[in-house]
Amino acid sequence: MTEMEHFQQLLGNLMSNDNELRKGAEVRILAAKALSAFVLSQESLSVQRHFSDILPNFLQVVSESCFQLDDESVLKALVELADSCPKFLRVGLEQMLLLALKICGDTSLMDMRRHLGLEVIVTLAETAPAMLRKHKSIISLAVPQMLNLMMDLEDDEEWSLSDELEDDNFDSNAVAGESALDRLACGLGGKTVLPHVTPNIMQLLQNSEWKCRHAALMALSAIGEGCHKQMESMLPEIVTFVLPYLRDSHPRVRYAACNALGQMATDFAPMFQKKFHDKVIPELLVAVDDNSQPRVQAHAAAALINFTEDCPKPYLLPYLESLVSHLEAILAVKLHELVQKGCKLVLEQVVTSVASVADTAEERFVPHYERFMPRLKYIVENAVAKEFRLLRGKTIECISLIGLAVGQQKFMQDAADVMQLLLKTQTDANELEDDDPQISYMISAWARMCKILGKDFQQYLPVVMGPLLKTASIKPEVALLDAQDIEDMQEDESWEFVNLGDQQSFGIKTSGLEEKATACQMLVCYARELKEGFAEYTEQVVKLMVPLLKFYFHDGVRSAAAESLPLLLECAQIRGPEYLAQMWHFMCSALIKAISTEPDSDVLSQIMESFARCVELMGEGCLNKEHFDDLGGILTSKFEEHFKNQELRQEKRKDEDYDEQVEESLQDEDENDVYVLSKISDILHSIFSCYKAKVLPWFEQLLPFVVNLISQAHPWADKQWGLCMLDDVLEHCGPASLPLASCFLQPMLLYVCDTSPEVRQAAAYGVGIMAKHGGDGYRQACAEALPYLMQVIQAPDARSKRNVTATENCISAVGKLLRYRSDCLSSEELLPHWLSWLPITEDKEEAVFCFDYLCDLIESNCPLVLGPGNGNVPRILAVIADGVVGEAASESSECTKRLANVVRQVQMSGELWTVCVGQLNEVQQKALVDLLDTL
Repeated sequence: MTEMEHFQQLLGNLMSNDNELRKGAEVRILAAKALSAFVLSQESLSVQRHFSDILPNFLQVVSESCFQLDDESVLKALVELADSCPKFLRVGLEQMLLLALKICGDTSLMDMRRHLGLEVIVTLAETAPAMLRKHKSIISLAVPQMLNLMMDLEDDEEWSLSDELEDDNFDSNAVAGESALDRLACGLGGKTVLPHVTPNIMQLLQNSEWKCRHAALMALSAIGEGCHKQMESMLPEIVTFVLPYLRDSHPRVRYAACNALGQMATDFAPMFQKKFHDKVIPELLVAVDDNSQPRVQAHAAAALINFTEDCPKPYLLPYLESLVSHLEAILAVKLHELVQKGCKLVLEQVVTSVASVADTAEERFVPHYERFMPRLKYIVENAVAKEFRLLRGKTIECISLIGLAVGQQKFMQDAADVMQLLLKTQTDANELEDDDPQISYMISAWARMCKILGKDFQQYLPVVMGPLLKTASIKPEVALLDAQDIEDMQEDESWEFVNLGDQQSFGIKTSGLEEKATACQMLVCYARELKEGFAEYTEQVVKLMVPLLKFYFHDGVRSAAAESLPLLLECAQIRGPEYLAQMWHFMCSALIKAISTEPDSDVLSQIMESFARCVELMGEGCLNKEHFDDLGGILTSKFEEHFKNQELRQEKRKDEDYDEQVEESLQDEDENDVYVLSKISDILHSIFSCYKAKVLPWFEQLLPFVVNLISQAHPWADKQWGLCMLDDVLEHCGPASLPLASCFLQPMLLYVCDTSPEVRQAAAYGVGIMAKHGGDGYRQACAEALPYLMQVIQAPDARSKRNVTATENCISAVGKLLRYRSDCLSSEELLPHWLSWLPITEDKEEAVFCFDYLCDLIESNCPLVLGPGNGNVPRILAVIADGVVGEAASESSECTKRLANVVRQVQMSGELWTVCVGQLNEVQQKALVDLLDTL
């Protein structure tokens, strides 16, 4: 017998309950915890599975300790196993799940123990969803358990009259049930969960007991994120069911109906707003008008905020007058209540509702400006007591959003007063407590005022920057804690914990982190808006931001830090090249290292994008040998990680638990990987655009990975980004790239006709670049490319929405062959075809090239273009007119001017102009008039 087998047998015997219950209980519990600790310490799945034979003994100890010994430590150990080693539990999964349900359903147990039983199931839904999805009977039993917990509410007649929003009691059954249902839906997906939830919800909605109806509506709110795809098609029926409960006899049911509609407005925006505006807005306005139940009224206003903030402007405007009238009336009533009774709850939400409506309506809010601004200013001036801090902060937010919506011209009449109010608040900020909600509202308001006032805002920076930098510099409180510490601190909701195993956890006090992230984002805003006006603060800010690239407590802080760096370089340009070089030297190595160490794919993408932008700003010479060596190693590891992740996803597709939902998750992972790949392309683009062919020897270490991307076996996104990287090699290295051509030339030509339009576009662009920059060494390849380009352009569905951009790149590539490589094709034969394919309007960059080339041909009186007796001129003017309609050349004033001059020349010809105009429709004629007006 091996040592491991002996250990397994020992633990199994120790957990056996052959001994008398009281005598061996402590030993069995210790043995069970020892098994859990051992399995958690083993990374090898085969070792874990070796011990699964004694899992029934372990589960017996869980049951015994929960129901007979008043000990939940083994149950907590089971939750840890479900979190970290779910596959270990596969052998006894059915038994374990039934035990967890039994614990959750036993009302004689303490609530926290029941919640732990439920936590086992929910944790497995998150860590091993495919494994749990196979146990549909368990899911069908778990959902009613969660709903039963959600019905555990107290009857409190004063609840709806309260002017205070008490924090959720996370230890309550109702909150635990709702949270579990939310996590179950997100973990298992709507296809699995919704069939079990829907009949329960429908049944509860018909129940005469208000707690049942309340639970059903709150459940609908909870599952929206996880069941998004499946619920989307059912929304007409769901909305029809929910709306009547806004008029339910019980205020808490009306509250839950508001909650459901508000959550759906967020989860399904903007489709929800587009489809149901005519039903939801009028009903919410009725609910908002109910002054008798402040708690419900406030929540109706909150639902209205959710609906309006994501509502497309055209769908909101028909209701603008009605919204404004209701909100104005309620604001007046609630302001009176504030003065007379100190009531603030509804007013807080109404103020935010006004802000949301103004933010969406934009300039259409101008006529309503005077109906709100005096009262809002009154609140800021007079609501100075501590209990009104949140109201005052929200009102400051509302004023700044209205100012942004109506624009500088309208807002200027109050700008001076508002700025004085903000300045007074800012001056008093030193006396504010660190958790004062006004601070974050003030920070955001100043940023909006910056956008409104533009350069005029610079004068306020000395007042604003101190508190802003202080908030951005907040250092979080962290601690290493044992199990007892965690238990002592559970009541403090400002702490979050990460289990490190071994009965230890890492704790971080999260209060202040959101404010820190907001402050960092506002610094980004100032740098973007004020540019050189922010120059004197660049040194201070860059010294703050660079270390924050390693602030792993909050993704938003690191993202803002990365985003700020190229903007700070732009701000600092006015201070001269030496200062700029010093600033870049301070940030460069840290940025490169952050690319290597960043764990979050979204933040990583922002860091890579910022690095690429910085390199473009600084130009050739900004990277030394050490930088290139580090960057080469990091990009190599990113490529290797990309390919390794693809292999791992293929392995997961062979797993016994693989199913449709697993595939959806794998697709999401793939999209994240591809996005990072696109940022690698950005970095290479910035380096090639600065260093040209000088960087080719360094690039050769990465070339095998890029060539691998475009191999036939790889997915289309790999090919697309691999080709984009090679396009940059061709564009910026020109003839010097020829020694590498054998690695990519033939695939690039073949991919012009690929089934994926994204790949076709990248390949066709490459052919055009080859013609323009490649030199004589690519002459043969250019000739070979022409038939492939023609095949794409002449395909029946070439101009379909999916294909049009790729097709336009092919047309532009043919234009580049004609312009730069006419020696390898027949211009006489090809040029009339090319003219017949114009205009191109979707790809603006390629459209400008095509129109510029067309102008070259016209200005040189090319007979192939003008035709016999200028017979092609009407067709040329139609092409130009259609291009103007499609805004094809709108991004190039020089190109627009050349086109206008061509039209003017024809206009001056008299008779020819009359003939041309006669062949144009009204839209085309107007387009030419508009074009001539640009001269």
